[in-house]
Amino acid sequence: MIKITVIAVGKLKEKYFLAASEEYEKRLTRFCKLNIIEIEPEKLPDNPAEAQISAAVAAEGKRILQKIPADAFVSAMCIEGKMTDSETLSRNIDRDAGNGVGHRIYIIGGSYGLSDEVKKRADERMSMSPMTFPHKLARIMLLEQIYRAFMILGGGTYHK
Repeated sequence: MIKITVIAVGKLKEKYFLAASEEYEKRLTRFCKLNIIEIEPEKLPDNPAEAQISAAVAAEGKRILQKIPADAFVSAMCIEGKMTDSETLSRNIDRDAGNGVGHRIYIIGGSYGLSDEVKKRADERMSMSPMTFPHKLARIMLLEQIYRAFMILGGGTYHK
């Protein structure tokens, strides 16, 4: 069974996000071993200077990189990444599992994005949309798409 890890900067606190995450986590237990790692965001003042933002993103990036095993396939979720449809995500997960990739990691940065070091470590950069979404919502959307990918692979009726 493939292992999928979502590394996200920030913690889900709102009940509706927690409920959605728990639902997809439960659904995904049939298909993969799911692990969600929450990275504490750096604290910044209300109107941070560019240098403060860069330092915060770099510090978050270092903590993210510490959580990535060397043999994992890493997808950095970032706006400049390649947009992927559900069927392609499904094929990619299937391809990787068939090629012996036992661990896929998806990384969602904080509100100021991901460090260049994290993006360089990534095997691919993915974008959900050219639109900007709250990072907590992006996590739910990613979990839903991973679930959809497995349903496509299994020939389920969830994906129409």
